[in-house]
Amino acid sequence: MKIHQYYVYILTNKLNTVLYVGVTNDLVGRVYQHKQKLFKGFSATYNCNKLVYYEEFQWIQDAIAREKQLKAGSRQKMIDLIIEDNLSWDDLSNGWYDYVSC
Repeated sequence: MKIHQYYVYILTNKLNTVLYVGVTNDLVGRVYQHKQKLFKGFSATYNCNKLVYYEEFQWIQDAIAREKQLKAGSRQKMIDLIIEDNLSWDDLSNGWYDYVSC
């Protein structure tokens, strides 16, 4: 039986002034899409390409419920959640796309 992984994540822009909440089953791939602005929309418009928070879930229903909970909550609650795990608002995806070509 395959274990599934789903993620709820929060992205922000360079100045940490805009928050974007999303859900995916491929966090590395989805963050890459945001960084490259492969899809037009909110995150591309507001340059949300810095991963500052994520949670992992086994069931998609749980991930979607959490995403809705975060979106329905206050901005301050999301900020508090980020600060609790990532006080410096570092890009948690730093180094994910580094490679050495031969």
